[in-house]
Amino acid sequence: MSVILSVRGLTPEFGPNCFIAPNATIVGDFVCGESCSFWFSSVVRGDVNSIVLGNNVNVQDGAVIHCTYEKTKTLIGNNVSIGHNAIVHGCKIEDNVLIGMGSIVMDNVVVGEGSVIAAGAVVLEGTKIESGSLYAGVPAKRVKSVSKELREGEIARIANNYSKYASWFKT
Repeated sequence: MSVILSVRGLTPEFGPNCFIAPNATIVGDFVCGESCSFWFSSVVRGDVNSIVLGNNVNVQDGAVIHCTYEKTKTLIGNNVSIGHNAIVHGCKIEDNVLIGMGSIVMDNVVVGEGSVIAAGAVVLEGTKIESGSLYAGVPAKRVKSVSKELREGEIARIANNYSKYASWFKT
């Protein structure tokens, strides 16, 4: 069964039509919009600061969202996909973003709208990702602009697919 816990008097709040896998863990100062999904072994820890997600956000298997005590909150926009085993920590992710599998996004990073963080990338603390950019590598660097095809073919497709996948688990 999913672990949904209050911490320091704060209880997670979910918008309508969200899917929470049986072994997802979501705790504390957390709010999300509608049609979000939290997949197997994902962890969202709002124990030390607040975490806010928009609508249609998917937190894939093994991904972790956290923040830093009394320093950084985590804010995530709409239509964001957080790939398998990614770590998103104390940062701001704007709308229509793909965070690739196994990537790490550190404190005080801002990922601009319509951007892609490639699988395995490490975005160092304080980095500002320009809207519509693809960043890759360790440390992550700008590789190119996100094309219309990448935006529609990957960012939008993945976000929409995860809404569909979540519907398969609802009875």
